[in-house]
Amino acid sequence: MIDAFLAALATATTGPHLLYLAGGVVLGLAIGIFPGLGGIAGLSLLLPFLYGMEPTTALAMLIGLVAVIPTSDTFTSVLMGIPGSSGSQATVLDGFPMAKRGEAARALAAAFSSSLFGGIFGALVLTGFVLIARPVILAFGSAELFMLTLLGLSMVGVLAGNSLLKGLGACGIGLLLGSVGSAPATGEYRMTFGNFYLMDGLPLVVVGLGIFALPEIVDLLRQNRAISEASELGKGWVSGVRDLIRNKWLALRCAVLGCIVGALPGLGGSVVDWISYGHAVQTTKNKDNFGNGDVRGVIGPESSNNAKEGGALIPTLLFGIPGSGSMAVFLGGMVLIGIEPGPSMVTTNLDITYTIVWSLALANLVGAGACLLLSKWVAKITTIPYALMAPFMITIICFAAFQATRDLNDLVALVGIGTLGVLMKRFDWPRPAFLIGFVLASGMETYLYQAVQFDGWGFLAKPGVLVIGALTLISIYFAARHASGKSKNKAIKNEEQEGTGPQPTRATNLQPQALFAAGVFVTFAYGFYDSFQQSFLGSVFTASLCAVMLVISGAVLFKLATGRVDDPVNHDNEVIEGHIGDQGIASLFHYLYWITGLVISCYLLGFLISIIGFFVTFLLVKARTSLMRTAILTSTIVVFMASLAHILVLDLPHGLLQSAVELPWPLG
Repeated sequence: MIDAFLAALATATTGPHLLYLAGGVVLGLAIGIFPGLGGIAGLSLLLPFLYGMEPTTALAMLIGLVAVIPTSDTFTSVLMGIPGSSGSQATVLDGFPMAKRGEAARALAAAFSSSLFGGIFGALVLTGFVLIARPVILAFGSAELFMLTLLGLSMVGVLAGNSLLKGLGACGIGLLLGSVGSAPATGEYRMTFGNFYLMDGLPLVVVGLGIFALPEIVDLLRQNRAISEASELGKGWVSGVRDLIRNKWLALRCAVLGCIVGALPGLGGSVVDWISYGHAVQTTKNKDNFGNGDVRGVIGPESSNNAKEGGALIPTLLFGIPGSGSMAVFLGGMVLIGIEPGPSMVTTNLDITYTIVWSLALANLVGAGACLLLSKWVAKITTIPYALMAPFMITIICFAAFQATRDLNDLVALVGIGTLGVLMKRFDWPRPAFLIGFVLASGMETYLYQAVQFDGWGFLAKPGVLVIGALTLISIYFAARHASGKSKNKAIKNEEQEGTGPQPTRATNLQPQALFAAGVFVTFAYGFYDSFQQSFLGSVFTASLCAVMLVISGAVLFKLATGRVDDPVNHDNEVIEGHIGDQGIASLFHYLYWITGLVISCYLLGFLISIIGFFVTFLLVKARTSLMRTAILTSTIVVFMASLAHILVLDLPHGLLQSAVELPWPLG
């Protein structure tokens, strides 16, 4: 084994191997910067170039790309408030507020150094577990995986904001939307309204971009300023590295969580960052700053996000069972170059396995180092007036959303989820709780069905289930203690401020909030009604969920309808921020109308023509740029989008015009 380990090191440090590894890293950096693309798109792009390549050099490119995407996707999460991928959504909660107050370089440096630490830790774990992981992985069945989803849901209490009822309600909305489409147990279609697009469920990329990215873009556009007010970012990247050193034990614990969750097929990157974020909040005494720019909220998710790649490679290499979507494409790449995953990876192909391990460590080192060097300059993007950046961001978001299923309905769903996100942000229905529910819905129902089918309700007595159940109870205890402490601190602060100055503004007109709560209640009522149209196995999950959520959302609606002004459920951000009646602030839906117009135009005219019209109109009317600058910026985005579509071998959305008229050049 030592001989294979050293031979793999010699192979990994040869010139050609490092060259191909660097090529994969560069491609991973480029792919990761574009929000919503992620590892699946990047690996899919790379696969056609692997034909005929020598296996170890092909693996170098694959590993270079896989290792770096969870690092580079942090740029947009921190700088724009746009999740770079499903694994960087939790980073937005504290990374973006840090950027808005001029600490973008610090946030990026903390994220990249944490990613480096997590990636190398994941490589070390993969090294040690190559020979002993098999029995550990096989010990996790459907019952244990179901309990892990419950453990993930227990984090909702930490992310619930000011009102636990709203936090649970938001999680319920996510669970219900995650149940749209075919039932895992029976294949029956639920809540699809006969729409073919909804039959496969809502794509995670679309939901993630809609619930986080669009509300932040709308908010920044309404304020008509740059993301950050700071014009000089200084040497924040050094502070970010120091932050990691100060919080090294948090990074270590989250890296361990990342490896464990990454090794479990079906969970992976879409949930590990939330589990780590919840752990960071639960295990910290001073929690008040989380969600407002606490660097620990960046370190935790980023450490686990990169460590999970090492964990995800364990079932992929040993059993041929991909731990995530990107690992599924990676598995296809291995087969393509003639490497068969399975027990042979720890016997006859042990040298190849350790070459992968060394490549993973080197790729993390090169990728994180490159990002650290770039972060100081890239962070200055946040000082650009947002009216100039917004058209680019909206275009890229629409492009990324279209990658979900390459259907124009992806853009319609993006606007719909974005509208929901804007309203949830206004009325303080926690969007992280919503996203946790959405991510875990499908797996939770599938694992529950399989556990009951295989073991009956006796699965609750299995040792692994009991251990994870105990961890879940501990998590709930810390969440409850956190909520209680937060309420007490808030009460004490209110008493101290009484009579000393202006008090926090509370909405006295609760009608807008009540209308939104009523909409949530009706949604759960319809879900409950729809469940009775299905068989027992197809309806038991949604019926049980909606029954509970009708009580919770009904309680919120009752409090708002009866005028409980002093209750924590009363929160209207428009009132708190003083936007109502302010002539200098655009209406809440003003910029959503612009985005809706872009989507409608894509249906009628095609993507590129619509982008040209959108850019010219927006820059002239909203950004008030000169004709020359407008022409330059519009030409830049058109060339960029056309080139990207060509590289990805992608037909951009065709409108009715292009479908009806045969033209000698592509317009969409």
